[in-house]
Amino acid sequence: MKTNLLGIDIGGTKCAVIYGVDTDGKLEIVEKVRFDTTDRDRTIAGILAETKAMADRHGLNGSNTRAIGISCGGPLDSASGTVMSPPNLPGWDNIPIVKMVEEATGIRAALQNDANACALAEWKYGAGKGSRNMIFLTFGTGMGAGLVLDGKLYAGTNDNAGEVGHIRLSEFGPVGYGKAGSFEGFASGGGIAQLAQSAVKEKLMMGQKVSWCPDGNLSAITAKTVAEAAAAGDETAIEVYRTSAAYLGKTLAFLIDILNPEVIAIGSIFVRAEQLIRPFMQAVIDREALPAAAKVCRVKPAELGEQIGDFASLSIAASTAL
Repeated sequence: MKTNLLGIDIGGTKCAVIYGVDTDGKLEIVEKVRFDTTDRDRTIAGILAETKAMADRHGLNGSNTRAIGISCGGPLDSASGTVMSPPNLPGWDNIPIVKMVEEATGIRAALQNDANACALAEWKYGAGKGSRNMIFLTFGTGMGAGLVLDGKLYAGTNDNAGEVGHIRLSEFGPVGYGKAGSFEGFASGGGIAQLAQSAVKEKLMMGQKVSWCPDGNLSAITAKTVAEAAAAGDETAIEVYRTSAAYLGKTLAFLIDILNPEVIAIGSIFVRAEQLIRPFMQAVIDREALPAAAKVCRVKPAELGEQIGDFASLSIAASTAL
């Protein structure tokens, strides 16, 4: 069975409108149009015009298209379909984007934050396909999460479920989510860079050289820099990843004990550096999580890669109730 889906991916620098077709659980991207995110009014006008034009080109309407899924950074109100002042979208204050898209196209629409949308994508088409209980962790620049529980997206009372990056794991530590020692501080690209900067600074102050920071420019250190050094066998870099992976494992043990998922799919840095992270992460899970819950949970790299943004918005459409 073929199902027509439309998606809108709203980002701080780029937006995209996507047409996809789901055929018995396999998703194919038919067309995608990208354009710059500029000021609020021009960007919204562009979204509405491009979505209407794509629907017209492919003969899509309210009777032959399941829905239009809209993925956007929070905060937002998914129940009312309103975007509420995301930090990466200045001026987008209480924008009823779902109502605007529905009026422009005659096709029903639904809104979710980007982490929830990515969770739906990995659940329907990626690492969590076939499961009923799945957690998706972004593990990129920041640490966000989306929860699929009992076969449904769980967004919480006011769309704040899954904000695991905000959990404080230590009184001191790298800053993430505006909180020192947070999960995002220890397990994110920015957090790994902070851990590495501290480690390198300590070495330099003791008169030791660090090959992957030869000029002492701490601000140039990134998670990628550290991963490359660790893969080459540098002990300082390996210790940075050991620390990050241990805090990742500690938080996964919490999630396994509380939510008893079948799958935890982790994106970005975990996909690229799984060999560095998994041994240290798994050792903590084995030590901390309830054995019966850990036994049924598979921790997997996310599978959709660069396609996840396109699949995310289309997955919102695919998951919209008839």
